[in-house]
Amino acid sequence: MTVDLVIIGAGAAGLAAAEAARARGLTFQLLEASHRIGGRAYTEALAPGIPMDLGCHWMHSASLNPFVAIADRFGFHYRRDGAWRLNALAGDHWLTKAEHAEVMALMGANYDSVRAAAERGEDVAVADVIDLESRWAPFHAYWFSLGTSNDVDQVSTIDVAAYNDTEENWPLRDGYGALVARWAADIPVTLNAAAERVRWGSKGVVVETSKGSVSGRRLLITVSSNMLASGRIQFDPPLPDWKVAAANDLPLGVHNRIGIMLNRDPFGPEVANSATIMLDGTVPMSIQLRPFGLHYVVGVTGGRFGAWLEKAGAAASVDYLSERLVAAFGSDIRSALSPRSIVTAWSGDPWTLGAYSAAVPGAGHQRQELARPIDNVLFFAGEACSQQFSATCHGAYLTGIAAVEAMLKDAVRA
Repeated sequence: MTVDLVIIGAGAAGLAAAEAARARGLTFQLLEASHRIGGRAYTEALAPGIPMDLGCHWMHSASLNPFVAIADRFGFHYRRDGAWRLNALAGDHWLTKAEHAEVMALMGANYDSVRAAAERGEDVAVADVIDLESRWAPFHAYWFSLGTSNDVDQVSTIDVAAYNDTEENWPLRDGYGALVARWAADIPVTLNAAAERVRWGSKGVVVETSKGSVSGRRLLITVSSNMLASGRIQFDPPLPDWKVAAANDLPLGVHNRIGIMLNRDPFGPEVANSATIMLDGTVPMSIQLRPFGLHYVVGVTGGRFGAWLEKAGAAASVDYLSERLVAAFGSDIRSALSPRSIVTAWSGDPWTLGAYSAAVPGAGHQRQELARPIDNVLFFAGEACSQQFSATCHGAYLTGIAAVEAMLKDAVRA
């Protein structure tokens, strides 16, 4: 049987494309290499009743995010956070109001500089246009690495400026991964079916997988840019050079989460629910403290340091978070830290090879190229294809729908 559409990858993009194809009366087969759906949207239980997102957690740009309505439909709980806030320990003291104002002013000025450079058409590294001399530069560099999973010298100004940030970032108590799994529960998916080879041409495609071959009139590829660039899926004929270049120019970096279950609440009501800890000579770490009132903490790492810590192993990651907690709240906190922990390692995940994408300097145009279809046969979607909402679950979702709509328009023209 030849279906209208074969989809590789059951993350948010592939699932959204499958739902859109079904709504439009197209036959499809959705193939997923992993044992589960969701891709980089994945929730595990740190303990019974304690969901922890290993991947995406915040419904970014919430007023423009379709997952907010989906969360409402399924009764998921989330917190309506406003603009980003900072509660930070700098060396031996918590930031004063004046220092807080300095940090926020620096970050605002830096992003203004990035936007101004982009408006001038300067596709250069973010590091080339921001203030790296400020004593607070490490704060901004760290937070930047979380937002892009890469460091300030690795990312294009054009790419950063294109992101549509409404400063509405709403975390899901029940888990973003759990929400994606619930929303897509009735979409048929063939799991454990890694695509190994794609034979394609004007007459359609044949996708060879570990579970056999699937034929289709068109193919939608939603794997990560690192997976596409890795060559692990062989194409016959090969993908054109411009497509491979686009994938290589949008590499996934590292954004990892370290969760530790608490035996008790060691903080008390006077302690805020988040803190950024920067000790002299070390990379800062942002820590969520008792999110949603639940007894656990989550530290976050990104960029090169996140990659180094991931390679050091889960125990090293737990130790790093523990030491930051001790520095901020005293050695007594050790007795509140349980042995139960979860540490992500996205660059080592065999089906993603990283967290999310950022365009390298000089490649701010490449998201559009990665999304561009080939010969009305091969189509592409995923967060790396999203210009406005890269590195987000809803960005991937929207590109999956857009790919199906583009496919249908091309079919009418044909």
